[in-house]
Amino acid sequence: MKKYFLYLGVVIVADSCVPSRSFKQSQIETATLRTDSANLAGQIAKLEGEIATFKVNIADLNGKVSKLSNQNSQLGQESANQQNQLSQSEQSLQRQQQRLLKLQALLEEQKNKSDQLKNKMTEALKGFSKNDLSVNQKNGKVYVSLSENLLFPSASAVVNPKGVDALSKLAAVLNLNSDVAVNIEGHTDSIPIRGKYKDNWDLSTARANSIVRILVDTYKVDPVRVVASGHSFFDPLASNATPEGRGVNRRTEIILSPKLEEMYKLLEN
Repeated sequence: MKKYFLYLGVVIVADSCVPSRSFKQSQIETATLRTDSANLAGQIAKLEGEIATFKVNIADLNGKVSKLSNQNSQLGQESANQQNQLSQSEQSLQRQQQRLLKLQALLEEQKNKSDQLKNKMTEALKGFSKNDLSVNQKNGKVYVSLSENLLFPSASAVVNPKGVDALSKLAAVLNLNSDVAVNIEGHTDSIPIRGKYKDNWDLSTARANSIVRILVDTYKVDPVRVVASGHSFFDPLASNATPEGRGVNRRTEIILSPKLEEMYKLLEN
C-alpha cells in the first residue's frame, strides 16, 4: 500500500512538471515573436520613410521633367522662329540679289547706249576742228564741248553760221535717239564783261538759251528733253590766269544722258 501511494505521488509530480516546461517554452516563443514583430515594425517604419523619400524624389524629378519639357517646348518654338527668320532672310537676300542683277543689267545697258551715242556724235561732228569741238564720255554720259570760237562772237549770245551747222548735225543724232536727255550748260571765263549783258552769269545763261531755241525751234528737238543753265566762270576746265586757259573755259557743253527711269524705279523699290 505504501508503495502504491509513493508511485502515485511520483506520477503527480511528474505530470505537474510538463505544463511548467510548456509554459516556459510558450513564453520564450512569445518573446521571440514580440522581438520579431518589433524588428518587423522597425523595418516597416524604415521602409515607409524610404517610400516617403522616394515620393519626394519622384515629385522633384517630375518637376524637373516638367521644367525640361517646358524648356524643350520653348526651344522648339525659338527654333521654329529662328527657322522662320532664316527663311525670311534668305528670301530677302534672293530679292536683293535679283535687284542687283537687274541693276547691273541696266547699268550695262546704259553704258552700251552711251557708247553708241558717243560714236554717233563723233561721226556726225567729225568735220569740225578738235580745237573747236570735242566729244567725250564720262560717268555714263556723253559730253559735247563747243568752244566760244565755234558758236559765238565775243560777249555775244547770237550763234554764228558755223555754230548753227554744228548744232544741225547734233540735232539730227538727237532726233534719232529720243530716249536721250539734253542738258545745255553755258560757261565763261572770269573777265568781267560790259555791254548788253549784266555779267557773266547773264551771258552764260543767254548763250545756253540761244542753243536751246535753235535745237527746239529750228531742228524740232523735243523741248521736254532739254534743260538750259548758265554757270558763269565757276566751273572752269583750266586756269583763268592765262589767255589759253580762259579760251578753254569759254565754252558750251551739251551733256547727253540716256534716260534712267527704269533704274530710278528699281532703286526706289
